[in-house]
Order: sequence, then C-alpha cells, then structure tokens
Amino acid sequence: MRHTIIVGRPVTNGDACLTLNQKDMQKKIESLKKTRKKLLELVDDLSVAEMNQIPQGFVNNVAWNLGHMVASQQGICYRRAGLPMHLPDAFFAAYKPDTKPEGFIGSEQIDNIKMLLAALPNRFEQDYNDDVFSGYVPWVNRYDVELRNIDDAMNFVLFHEGLHLGYIMALKRATRR
Repeated sequence: MRHTIIVGRPVTNGDACLTLNQKDMQKKIESLKKTRKKLLELVDDLSVAEMNQIPQGFVNNVAWNLGHMVASQQGICYRRAGLPMHLPDAFFAAYKPDTKPEGFIGSEQIDNIKMLLAALPNRFEQDYNDDVFSGYVPWVNRYDVELRNIDDAMNFVLFHEGLHLGYIMALKRATRR
C-alpha cells in the first residue's frame, strides 16, 4: 500500500496513511460494493425466465445487463490499463458494448454473473491498493469522456453502473406487467 503525507500530515484510514486520491477511491469502491449489493437484492426475486425476458420496446434483458456491468468494469479498468481481466475472454465477448443477448442465459450462468458482480469489486480494491493500474492508457469513450487514469475510469464505471441499474429497474417493471 502507498503511504504518503499531504501538506505535512497524513490522511489516515485506520493504521494506513492514504493520499486524498486513495481516500476518494476507497469511497468509490465502497459505493460500487453497496450499489451492486442493492442491485443483487433488486433482482433476487426474479426467475431465470424473467431475467431472460426482453419486454416489448427493449433490446436486452436483466441477465444481459448484469453481465454487461461486469464486462464493462473489467474492460474500462483492466483492459484499458493493459492488464488481464478477471473473467474469461468469452464472457467479455458476450457482454461487451454493442452486444445483446444471443440466447437463453441459464441459471448457472446467472449465478456466475451474480458471483462476479459481488466479488470483483473486492479484487479491484486489492489491485488498486497494490498499485497495478499505474500504466493506465488515456482514451476517450463513446460518450466523449476522456478517461486519463484509473480514478477517471472508476468515476465513469459508477456512472455506467447507475445507467444500467435504471435499465434493470425498467426491465423488471416491464417484465412484471
């Protein structure tokens, strides 16, 4: 873990000294964890069939959106930093931007997606604390937002997750009509 003193005094979190950026990132990671926990609670009462339903007026379903959130976070944070993602290439290919559900997503796949949603923020936190994102390559995304470093990337991930949380809430309502 990095230890830095800012303006002559440490910003502390327990026994560890954190920079202001690190403290801000810890808040972002906690926000990601809490949001994903609430998301998993939101979809917990959906059947596999409901998670696969594509209501009229929509182009995807709840299961795809969950997988897309996993793939996007890994692509935005890891792939763009030149690091291996913590999921199989086939998973990323199925849920990356500009994809849609190509078939029925079974209960085993859905359970795996849910596990990844819950577990990968912890892995990201460890990797961030191990300073693995120092080689992040700046880029401009499809929304014309420049992501210069991992901090910018995490800001965008939180925005993106909120967007898809909204889609999932709308899909759930439409599925239950």
